[in-house]
Amino acid sequence: MPVTAFELPERHKYQNGFGSYFETEAVPGALPIGQNSPQKPPHGLYAEKLSGTAFTAPRHENRQSWLYRILPSCAHPPFTSIADGPFKSDKPSDPARLEYIPNQLRWDPFDHEPESDFVSGLRLVAGAGDPTLKQGIGMYVYAAGKSMDDRSAFYSADGDLLLVAQEGALDIRTELGWLLVRPMEICVIPRGVKYQVHLPSGPARGYALELYQGHFTLPELGPIGSNCLANARDFQAPVACFSEDYGATASEGPNSYTITVKFNNSLFQTKQPHTPFDVVAWHGNYYPYKYDLGRFNTIGSISFDHPDPSIFTVLSALSDHPGTAVADFVIFPPRWLVAEGTFRPPWYHRNTMSEFMGLIAGDYDAKKGGQGGFMPGGASLHNVMSGHGPDANSFEGARNADLKPALVGKGSCAFMFESSLMIGVTEWGLKKCRKVQEGYSDESWGGVKVHWKRPEPAQS
Repeated sequence: MPVTAFELPERHKYQNGFGSYFETEAVPGALPIGQNSPQKPPHGLYAEKLSGTAFTAPRHENRQSWLYRILPSCAHPPFTSIADGPFKSDKPSDPARLEYIPNQLRWDPFDHEPESDFVSGLRLVAGAGDPTLKQGIGMYVYAAGKSMDDRSAFYSADGDLLLVAQEGALDIRTELGWLLVRPMEICVIPRGVKYQVHLPSGPARGYALELYQGHFTLPELGPIGSNCLANARDFQAPVACFSEDYGATASEGPNSYTITVKFNNSLFQTKQPHTPFDVVAWHGNYYPYKYDLGRFNTIGSISFDHPDPSIFTVLSALSDHPGTAVADFVIFPPRWLVAEGTFRPPWYHRNTMSEFMGLIAGDYDAKKGGQGGFMPGGASLHNVMSGHGPDANSFEGARNADLKPALVGKGSCAFMFESSLMIGVTEWGLKKCRKVQEGYSDESWGGVKVHWKRPEPAQS
């Protein structure tokens, strides 16, 4: 690969780098020089600080940006609760009603929702923790059949949202600029950043992981060295872009904009008479970004045995315990397998981590595809210590394969949200979606053959 050949051409400009300190202005001279909050910022703008970490967080962890905008974010009427929000206590996506079960789960491809936009098409499938304590994660699928209204915006106060586009492109307008996110691209929208999702290529479907604690980082490379896996230069952040729609004061204006916030897994709304997309310039290291999965520099064994799947980690959200992640985002892209005398697919496994997998395109080499199998737009969950591994047919095929160098996964990409947390499943995920494959376990492993043969007694 090294770069994905996308059907939809790029339409925006970006700044390249991960965790970098950027500055960008849509109007020359909009950024103040030498200070962040002058008495009178250039061009009559307001200075607003957006903090993604505590003020006193260590410098290498500190995330914050300064925005220079036409009107400050605080200029809006009070928010009110949305009575029919998808996370209310009487709804099947209610995170307070998670069911924790040890069974292996797999879902057929989730339905498209032609009448939904991105926000109304978000469905919480599984999760753990509590956003009020800034601990845990939420695992979603989304399905949208229409763009969000041009006079609307959404943000989450609960956490950073990692989006995995599976079908259909997302053209995302954020306060800090635009991101075009196509299948085989991901993006991360930080906690608090307002955005609006358009569908330039028609209906869209995909997956999302909301991180209630901390932020995503690149995994340490250790003895791998200074390059490989996801390289920092391949991440892309937006450049400043703004609209002008306002009145003489913040309470006046020719139009009305609906702002929706996800706050403790509930939705609230307000309406304001000025656009939220009025950031003329910004600088800092707290911003949305995207990444082309085709640029991931895969590594693997060139001698024997199958290494741990952690070698496929793109992004990691660390816990307080070194080497243990609240969430890892892992991919299984096209790659060459050359290990000698080795069972090449992933081995059978019981894991202290939970593994939620999805398929962006193609087939996964350790599971059968097609109807009733692991299909693009579907998912699986193998919870803490739930056994999993290749299905019976995949095992027999790999056990008897001619071990020549082989390119696997061409035209395919699977991914995994791996977490140290025990994952609960919503009522929607278990029942209402009607996508759970009831025969998954038996069809996958019920036919696993016994190859054991007791050795003959040694001859004297």
